[in-house]
Amino acid sequence: GQFPSDQVFKETLEQQHMTEADFREDIRQGLQISGLIDAELATRGAVTPEQVNQFYASNSFQQAERVRASHILIGVPENADAAARDAARAKAADILNQIKAGGDFAELAKQHSQDPGSAPRGGDLDYFERGQMVGPFEEAAFALAPGQTSELVETRFGYHIIKVVHKQAARTIPLEEVRTRIEASLREP
Repeated sequence: GQFPSDQVFKETLEQQHMTEADFREDIRQGLQISGLIDAELATRGAVTPEQVNQFYASNSFQQAERVRASHILIGVPENADAAARDAARAKAADILNQIKAGGDFAELAKQHSQDPGSAPRGGDLDYFERGQMVGPFEEAAFALAPGQTSELVETRFGYHIIKVVHKQAARTIPLEEVRTRIEASLREP
């Protein structure tokens, strides 16, 4: 309901490399966290450090392994013929060669990437966990070390060049990172 049309919704999912099931799961998890916070609200007065600590200790603040990556996408329509696929692959290979020769990844992404969501940000996709991207893209991203750039990765969207910026192992989110969110939620009526 937050999207002007089904088409915009579907395009947004494609840009984020998510399925509708992934989107629904994200919403479900957000609602579960909100439900946990609401269920723990015993009083509506000032929030004490003890209440925050108790809430934190009573709930799981686990975060899966994450990768922060950028990419350059040279799109290929699903119904493209062999010549169009070859042309897209050649363009992507040329860009990859420019990167290998010392070209600036972010600038090349801004100039050439056909992902309208990430291209203006130099290809930055921010952090994502396993299960949020299409299979070949995800496999390549999680296999790279920070600072590494992939070879060409083909998905149903076209050809990607992926650069991993940072990796974060699975972890329990420290209380200090969520304290203000917990406090704000505990204050809400």
